Amino acid sequence: MKVIDLIRSNEKTAFSFEILPPLKGTGIEKLYNTIDTLREFDPKYINITTHRSEYVYKDLENGLFEKRKMRRRPGTVAVAAAIQNKYNITVVPHILCSGFTREETEYVLLDLQFLGITDLLVLRGDKAKHEAAFTPEGNGYHHAIELQQQINDFNKGLFVDGSPIKVTGTPFSYGVACYPEKHEEAPNIESDIHWLKKKVEAGAEYAVTQLFYDNRKYFDFVKRVREEGINVPIIPGIKPFAKISQLSMVPKTFKVDLPEPLAQEAAKCKTDEEAKQVGIEWCIQQCKELMAHGVPSIHFYTVSAIESIKQIAKEIY
Repeated sequence: MKVIDLIRSNEKTAFSFEILPPLKGTGIEKLYNTIDTLREFDPKYINITTHRSEYVYKDLENGLFEKRKMRRRPGTVAVAAAIQNKYNITVVPHILCSGFTREETEYVLLDLQFLGITDLLVLRGDKAKHEAAFTPEGNGYHHAIELQQQINDFNKGLFVDGSPIKVTGTPFSYGVACYPEKHEEAPNIESDIHWLKKKVEAGAEYAVTQLFYDNRKYFDFVKRVREEGINVPIIPGIKPFAKISQLSMVPKTFKVDLPEPLAQEAAKCKTDEEAKQVGIEWCIQQCKELMAHGVPSIHFYTVSAIESIKQIAKEIY
């Protein structure tokens, strides 16, 4: 079943989560441990992030440095296949504009289709660390909606150069990202919603939000997108913070606000354990309110938060 069907066929709020592929050379066992920890809550699907190559500089020990390109977290396709094979859970690899040419994307689509993996999350992705502004890789795309069009053409049996695919497989279905507090590069929320509508019109079947801590902003966002005629599921993305440093880092990194009651509780924390507990308690109440409003699914971001998510899930599922 497609992700959209899994969500809609679930009688209660569905559970899903996102994982990162392991760092180069570290093996996959830690990732399996994460899935084993959360599997009891019946995840309907698991998202797998994709990471672009970045430039690194190797010290040549003669006063010079050599510039190299490295992908620190390779293997999204392989990880997706391994999870699907081991757990028989629907997997949703991320497909990015960032760091990929059109031809590289085409080969990723071919590999996934060979493996029977046909659910995707389509994203522009972040700019490279060395870039002042987002720059496509070679002939790659500036915007997720352009990447959607390549996927749509692939589904119709056309390669990126316009030539026909001789044997077509199961077409891809996909979701996209959305931002209750607007994307950091968007001039305003109206522009952000305009482009979300375009992505839905282009074929996105659902949207997953950036993480947030203020449910009012999610509810207001959903109200506004509905008024614009966007009727796909808007899946809330949740991430409990787990240490004191994240109280300032998370709002800065993800461009989200902490509600004042949460900020006040966070300011009282003296240890990472206290901060972790505040994060758990806040997200439990956050999720309960979302579920009371009938959200179709809740999607958890697991980085540095696996045990916290397990405690939250025990309370709400």
